[in-house]
Amino acid sequence: MYAMQYEITLPADYDLGIIRNRVATKGGLTDDFEGLGLKAYLVQDRANGAEVNQYAPFYLWNSTAGMSRFLWGGQFFSGICQSFGRPRVRHWTGVDALAGPDVDQPAVGATKYTQALLPDVDPAGPVAEWAEALKRTAAMPGVHSSAIAVDPTRWELVHFTLWSGEPGIVPGTRYQVLHLSTAGTKDLFRP
Repeated sequence: MYAMQYEITLPADYDLGIIRNRVATKGGLTDDFEGLGLKAYLVQDRANGAEVNQYAPFYLWNSTAGMSRFLWGGQFFSGICQSFGRPRVRHWTGVDALAGPDVDQPAVGATKYTQALLPDVDPAGPVAEWAEALKRTAAMPGVHSSAIAVDPTRWELVHFTLWSGEPGIVPGTRYQVLHLSTAGTKDLFRP
């Protein structure tokens, strides 16, 4: 599994209806994208208390071939580049992804928490601790699914969770889910 996200921060007075319409009309195009585990079409909206207006889709890929085809195979990421310019794409090597008790419910919210791993520390220990924390998160009421991954260039861990309702008090950046493509969740969420 591979995690990926790009964030497009928009002006404070930007009409997020444009993004909502874009997702409503084009979001279904990734519903059966080969190699994709899931894509959460995410926004932060100042009108709902966020610090910024932002379009920030988050992906969990089952294959790098699918991720590559999305990024430079034309059609998909090219549309983002044409509309907003080419954003920086963050990516993390997957540790694990788990289905939650609400995996069959629509995901309406998401949280993303990142933490730098301490320098000169063997990553095996902290990653194992986060893998155990992932199991606890995935068992929480209201969790659709949850994943952790590591960026070994920056030694940063990301914990991403989709929620069927309000996440409650959990750390991290909060997003609204406009659409969720679940093309390959059967392969993504191993028993």
